[in-house]
Amino acid sequence: MEERVDGRPLLAVLVTLCVTVTAAYGVLYYAFTVLQPRIVDATGWSAAAITTAFSAGTLVGAVAGIPVGRVIQRFGPRWVMAGASLLGAASLLVVAAAPSYWIFALGWLLVGLSTAGTFYPPAFAALTHWFGTRRVDAITTLTLAGGFASTIFAPLTDALAGWVEWRWTYVILAGAFVVLTFVPSIVVLDLAWEPTAPSNDGRPVRDRDVLRSSRFMLLTLAGTLVSLAVFASIVHLVPFLVEHGLSATTAAWALGLSGAGQVAGRAFYPMLARRFGVRARMIGGVLWFAASIALLPLLPAVGWVMIVVAVLTGTARGLYTLIAATVVSDVWGPERYAALNGVYSAPAGVAGALAPAVGAALATVLGGYDALYWVLAGTVLVAALLAGSALASFGRR
Repeated sequence: MEERVDGRPLLAVLVTLCVTVTAAYGVLYYAFTVLQPRIVDATGWSAAAITTAFSAGTLVGAVAGIPVGRVIQRFGPRWVMAGASLLGAASLLVVAAAPSYWIFALGWLLVGLSTAGTFYPPAFAALTHWFGTRRVDAITTLTLAGGFASTIFAPLTDALAGWVEWRWTYVILAGAFVVLTFVPSIVVLDLAWEPTAPSNDGRPVRDRDVLRSSRFMLLTLAGTLVSLAVFASIVHLVPFLVEHGLSATTAAWALGLSGAGQVAGRAFYPMLARRFGVRARMIGGVLWFAASIALLPLLPAVGWVMIVVAVLTGTARGLYTLIAATVVSDVWGPERYAALNGVYSAPAGVAGALAPAVGAALATVLGGYDALYWVLAGTVLVAALLAGSALASFGRR
């Protein structure tokens, strides 16, 4: 990528965003999954209470993505991402120093707010704006790098926690977070930002016209349903496999390898984007995911068979990550991506945060995980119908 903007190589921008986003997911998200048992042991607070605080922060981040997208649309990502990085580091210090559960919960609400400016959506907006026609390749590269966040930061966090207590682990991670996110954002993301409005036959199209359109509402609802199914299927995959007779170790391997399938799916996406239109990609990707999770309850309780299908499910998830990241620019153009994608992504983020609890409740009510996965597959099929209806008149490929 030799193109330059304001004399700066776009490769430097891409590398910077790969580092900042990977660090954001590693420090603000995956570190918690490692430290949660230690926090329970050290504080005496229940695992449910601690996880609730973390989930509440996730909800805040999803909703905050709407105004953050609008700010990025107007001013660009540099100061938004830099400010969110500082807020994320400061919030982790609040979590680390919390003398009571309520201060701990407040810290996670602030962490959630910071994720609205440090996770994928703002980086997607930057790449969509600066990379133009090469945005799909750039976004794919970013998600491939981000896929290694848990690989890097889960063992790193565990190593730190074996050396110092969980509070000091978060203090160290907060310092590393500033170095890895704030500094690169300030130094590298200082390119020109000239927002433009989409047009229809030369006439400007207002954001509100897009947001109120049936196409946008149907696609947003479809994306929300898929997000709910994606996160519920991930969180409950291990107990589902254990219920089918696999050992906890084999089930854990299946979950881990499904993550590898997710990376493979993302790597495959640019080729699909060059060969197929947004309608075919959206419907095909959603149907693939529905078929893969519907297949799981039908399989014999054989470890390698379950693992293969779990990998296929991960591949479908990886594809959908990029379908969701590019659908707004594919349908309405890249000009107002940040503002429109902030609204599009918010309900999906809320659904993702609620998915573990919703999945657990459904499994209890329906009498097991087989029924849960059937319901999730049906939910994704409904999403495919909604997406197909929204894009029925948008290209025929």
